[in-house]
Amino acid sequence: MQPSEAEQIVELLRERRIMAHVHPTGLQTAAIRVVLPGGREAIWDGDAAAGLEAQVLADGMLVGFVPLIAGSEHFDAAQSAQAIATADYGAR
Repeated sequence: MQPSEAEQIVELLRERRIMAHVHPTGLQTAAIRVVLPGGREAIWDGDAAAGLEAQVLADGMLVGFVPLIAGSEHFDAAQSAQAIATADYGAR
């Protein structure tokens, strides 16, 4: 995703009191990093593919994932923030 889009989504997530950050992934691409309970984090759209999906990491190790959200390639920033805020990250 473009860094400007990631910044918009992060701002909307922070308004919901979700710890989110822009995570640079390349020169003109970015992902969204969301801090989760139990020392985990989710990296959204880190592979630059169309649509939203996330890898869930603990201490840098892959411990889960959120599969591609159907139709998310057409989401605006508010819809993306809603999907990230309400995703099922699995119990820990």
